[in-house]
Amino acid sequence: MRVVTVAAAQMGPIQKSDSRAAVIERMVRLMEAAKAAGADLIVYPELALTTFFPRWYMPDWTEVDTWFEREMPGPNTAALFEAARQHEMAMYLGYAELTTDHHRFNTAILTDKTASLVGKYRKIHLPGHVDYDTERTHQHLEKRYFEPGDLGFPVFRMLGGIFGMAICNDRRWPETYRVMGLQGVEMVVLGYNTPSVNSQKNAEGPQQRYFHSELVMQAGAYQNSCWVVGVAKAGVEDGHPLIGGSIIVNPDGEIVAKAATEGDELLVHACDLDATKFGKATIFDFARHRRIEHYSRITSQTGVILPPEA
Repeated sequence: MRVVTVAAAQMGPIQKSDSRAAVIERMVRLMEAAKAAGADLIVYPELALTTFFPRWYMPDWTEVDTWFEREMPGPNTAALFEAARQHEMAMYLGYAELTTDHHRFNTAILTDKTASLVGKYRKIHLPGHVDYDTERTHQHLEKRYFEPGDLGFPVFRMLGGIFGMAICNDRRWPETYRVMGLQGVEMVVLGYNTPSVNSQKNAEGPQQRYFHSELVMQAGAYQNSCWVVGVAKAGVEDGHPLIGGSIIVNPDGEIVAKAATEGDELLVHACDLDATKFGKATIFDFARHRRIEHYSRITSQTGVILPPEA
C-alpha cells in the first residue's frame, strides 16, 4: 500500500475587507489540525488568499493588481510556508499570480514536505466574460483578469505517487482529467470558488450546483482510475454566496469524505494510491482500449459543427 493521508481544507468566506494576514492565520490553523490528524498533504481552495475578486468590475488595473501575488512564497505567504516546513506538510495552494513580465494567471502550486516547490499549474478553462454584463445577476470576470493557462496539464512525482492539479471550472471538462490520466496520474487535487446561483440561469440554484460539482469530479475519478480531491471556498462573501461541498473521491468514483458546512472545515482521509491500479489495468487500460484514430475532432475542433441537413 502507498497511503497518502490528505486533508481537504475547505475555507469559509473571505470578505473583501479581510487582510491577507488574517486569512493566513486561518489557513495555518487548518494546517495545524491537519498535522494533528496525521495528514501528509493539505489542499486549499482556488484563490485561497482573498475574496473571489472576479465578481467585482474594476476599471483601474492598479486596484486589480492588489489581489495578485508577485512571488511565491512572498511577504504575504511566508508564515504559511514556514508552518508547512515545521509540520512537514505538503501543500496545494491556489492564488492569483502576477508574473514579472505582467501576465496574470489563476494559479495553483504543489509543494513537498519541506515546503519546496514541486510544480505549478495555471487555470486553462476560464469561465465568465471580459466586460461588465448588465444581463447577469452578478459578474464573473475571470476572462477579464486572467489569461488562459500556458503550462498545460502536467503531473508531478511526490509523496511516492503521481499528482496533478486543476482549478475550479477545469473540473467540468473531461479533457482535464484525461490528459493527466494519460500521464498515469494517481491523484488530482483542485480548488474551486463556485457561486451558489448561475448568473445566467437563476433557476439553477445550490442543489443543482452541488450535484454538478460532485458529478464531474466523480466521473473524472472513475474514468481515469484516480483519486480526486476537490476543495471549496464557501459561504457568503460580501453578499455573494458560494457553495461548499468539498469532497474526496476514490478511484471507483465514490465519495469517501464530504464537507457538512460552508465554513472552515477539514476533511481527512487515508488515500491508498495503489487503489488506482485495478482500473488502470482493466476497463481503463488506455493502451489496450483507446481508439485515437476516431478522436481527431477533440483536438482539431473547438465549437460544434452540425451534420448536413437531410
